[in-house]
Amino acid sequence: MKVVATELPGVVVLEPRVHRDPRGFFVETFNATRYAEAGIHDVFVQDNHSCSERGVLRGLHAQLRRPQAKLVRVIRGEIFDVVVDIRRGSPTFAHWTGVHLSADNFRQIYVPIGFAHGLCVLSDSAEVEYKCSDLYDAADELRLCWNDPSIGVRWPIENPQLSAKDLEARPLAAWWDQLPVYDDPLERRA
Repeated sequence: MKVVATELPGVVVLEPRVHRDPRGFFVETFNATRYAEAGIHDVFVQDNHSCSERGVLRGLHAQLRRPQAKLVRVIRGEIFDVVVDIRRGSPTFAHWTGVHLSADNFRQIYVPIGFAHGLCVLSDSAEVEYKCSDLYDAADELRLCWNDPSIGVRWPIENPQLSAKDLEARPLAAWWDQLPVYDDPLERRA
């Protein structure tokens, strides 16, 4: 498996080894030992599967009291996947990274705790599966405006289709007092 760093420390793209032959393919989508060697030590407790049509945008989401790390992959179609650093005090606060994930490229993205996540569908439809390190709690959800200018995500679509909840999302500044605080590993060693 190849591990590709992104602009956001801790957020990585994983490119698993795909074994192809005339029958099709085989790919190992998760192996706790190999992922731990890649720096992913989370215990995943919930798997989710969504299907969305072209132009749907889901996000940007996170949980506050029960934060979730996520491991995201696409099993049909193609998406543009976005991760935003929402940790107050982080050197990369409000920075984002985006990556194309598809059923054809088999790539995965790891979203650590302290980051918001979102995606938009680029193909006619897309099915996304992702692992979570804590259970979903609707009352604990943070929803950021997909087009918050303080973040400035350059989505590859215009006029996305949003859920009723995402239409009511708030800008990052409105969540300030509730956002997680950056834990600088260098300060912990001092």
